[in-house]
Amino acid sequence: MFQGASSLSLDAKGRLSVPTRHRDALGGQLTVTRHPHGCLMVFPRAQWEKFRDRVATLPMDAQWWKRIFLGNAMDVDIDGTGRVLISPELRQAASITRDTMLLGMGTYLELWDKALYDNLEAKAIQGDMPDVFKEFSF
Repeated sequence: MFQGASSLSLDAKGRLSVPTRHRDALGGQLTVTRHPHGCLMVFPRAQWEKFRDRVATLPMDAQWWKRIFLGNAMDVDIDGTGRVLISPELRQAASITRDTMLLGMGTYLELWDKALYDNLEAKAIQGDMPDVFKEFSF
């Protein structure tokens, strides 16, 4: 399970150093694709295959969502120094230039442009908490 946040920077070639605590769980091979909220989803290959199979069975009225998730998916390997290349297409799709936030989301990671994430998080905190959390005790 992935959890926690890491503030990271892409290098000049668009590579991201994967935090050491996530490398073993990612297993060296991962898949990166778009998320409809404006970030990228980073999956260990085995988790991606489960997600991909679920998306592939969606009906025709979800064809655009298949395109977003499957059509933008890129398989990448973690190199010998723990870095992964985030393609220019995916960086552009998520407005990622240099500074990022990598968030553990259970079975996958989200990669956000840091400024965009900070802005959206601030808006979420100032808004109303969803009803589903009203039964939680903090």
